[in-house]
Amino acid sequence: MMQTIAQINNVTYRYKGASENSLDGVSLTIQEGETLLLCGASGSGKTSVIRLLNGLIPHYYHGDMTGDVTVNRLNIAKTQLYELAGVVGTVFQNPRSQFFSVDTDGEIVFGPENIGLDPKEIKSRKEIIAKQMKLDKLLGRSLFELSGGEKQRIACASVAALLPEIILLDEPSSNLDMEAIQMLHEIICDWKRQGKTIIISEHRLWYLNDLIDRVVYMDKGRIAQEWNTKDFAMLSNDETRQLGLRPTSINLHYLELLSNQGHTACSQEYISDGIFLKDFYFSYYHKPYILRRKKFSASDGDALSLCISELAIPKGKVTAVIGSNGTGKSTFLRCICGLERDCTGVIVSDGKEYRKRRRIGFSYMVMQDVNHQLFTDSVEKEVLLSMKENDIKRCHEILNKLGLLGYKDTHPMALSGGQKQRVAIASAIAAGAELLLFDEPTSGLDYAHMEKVGKLLRQLTESGCTVLVSTHDPEFIEQCCDYTLRIKKGRLFSFEERES
Repeated sequence: MMQTIAQINNVTYRYKGASENSLDGVSLTIQEGETLLLCGASGSGKTSVIRLLNGLIPHYYHGDMTGDVTVNRLNIAKTQLYELAGVVGTVFQNPRSQFFSVDTDGEIVFGPENIGLDPKEIKSRKEIIAKQMKLDKLLGRSLFELSGGEKQRIACASVAALLPEIILLDEPSSNLDMEAIQMLHEIICDWKRQGKTIIISEHRLWYLNDLIDRVVYMDKGRIAQEWNTKDFAMLSNDETRQLGLRPTSINLHYLELLSNQGHTACSQEYISDGIFLKDFYFSYYHKPYILRRKKFSASDGDALSLCISELAIPKGKVTAVIGSNGTGKSTFLRCICGLERDCTGVIVSDGKEYRKRRRIGFSYMVMQDVNHQLFTDSVEKEVLLSMKENDIKRCHEILNKLGLLGYKDTHPMALSGGQKQRVAIASAIAAGAELLLFDEPTSGLDYAHMEKVGKLLRQLTESGCTVLVSTHDPEFIEQCCDYTLRIKKGRLFSFEERES
């Protein structure tokens, strides 16, 4: 008979300084060895439940709390965080936020060392975990040179090395490509075979169908519904959409497309009305120049991080830039908009050439973390900053079109993530950019917010802009992208019109 390993009993919680409760009367019983999925829209309370179980609430995130939480017979409120280290392990959405070392070996053994295990036991655990999780090729490497998927594997290994009975995963697939998601699936499957209790907070649902035992749906800080695996898998796309969830299954074509199955390198078909890129060459690996900057060319071969001699981007369309983690998608976007100064290349549009600095005015990149490109103390000033000449009337027209006029005097950092993204887009429009670049704009977004991003990109193309968007998101590609452009090791691998 299964035993209860964790119990949340009628918990209501409000973060310090918040105006509303994040959790409202939540009660949840978790059985030993169970794999539980927490789903729901952003802000529904999923992450707060994770923080209850690992003790971050109330020991790190302070606020007003009623009710109690018991994990493995320990009262969380009366148990110090370090005492939970061997009981509960957490893999966060961004693995960089939980790294303490600079190399992979040091990160894997950090936890066991921190709790004072014998050196022989630490070495033994590292060897066992490395073998179980097939980490041979990742050992002895710098964390800074790993791809997103590789970092996630090391984060999982560092948690597993503590041999916790309960493993919590908070949006673990949000930044991963298809290959990395498959590896994550195998890791969770292995933990399940070991009898671990696993709680997963996730927006992407399709890769978990054969792993989960129970699904808990949260809405506005409450547990609104529960399903068993079979009943949850039978929900239609319309039903999940009404709940604000992504589909439980996705089109096989897009899985194959993003997994690079059945594709071979090809040349691009002729496009008459397009934005043309020529001689885009760049390398991260070159000797520092003293008097003259090195000019890259195709003859540099394998030393190039980006090597695209010709590319035509269809005007007024949304083109998805796809490819594995670490294959050069972000580098490609950064080179186009001029963020990589050493990149050669010219953009040709309507007979005009844009080189080096002129590329900056022609294109505009909205980064994955838009906090890096917001500089002023009001939304209005942020948009005016991008204009060659201040034009309050045009500024307000742009803000109104993007639903931001009511926030014109608000500090950008006080806005939600989606609103910040729209401020960055408003700046791009104000700057007169014809080519808009987006780097993983739907990473970690629920269905409703993903849909809003898709509609916004469509509106941008309807107003005459051309959009390039780097993504691993099959649902997003199906919703709004016209073409897919595959980058592989910094080279153009394929360019296809999306199947309708």
